[in-house]
Amino acid sequence: MDIPADYRFLQSHEWHQLQGDTVTIGITHIAADELTDVTYVSLPKVGAKVQANQHFGEIESVKATSDLYSGVSGTVTAVNTELTKTPGLVNTDPYKAGWMIKVKLDDPAQFRQLLSAADYEKKTGH
Repeated sequence: MDIPADYRFLQSHEWHQLQGDTVTIGITHIAADELTDVTYVSLPKVGAKVQANQHFGEIESVKATSDLYSGVSGTVTAVNTELTKTPGLVNTDPYKAGWMIKVKLDDPAQFRQLLSAADYEKKTGH
């Protein structure tokens, strides 16, 4: 499974991609596979504050409901509204079309403290 080398991760399977002072967050292919068919994603509104290591939403599938976590603190600047109509994008394209939120960082150092792709692979055993 290809895990983007320039992304950072939480052990709970959320990926974080840095672009300037904004981080895009979604879930990994590993998590999407474990959930199987995603049926619903609950996300915060633009302008909401998220805190590092706190949940920001939920994802539901035919198998389970799971909390979604952010590895960084900041303000939500964008939400992937396509997931309302087509939550299965999380399964088919978790690293691009299945992104969930964009967060303007309060502290860029938080991104650097997240797991690298290699560390994520080791911790998850994939």
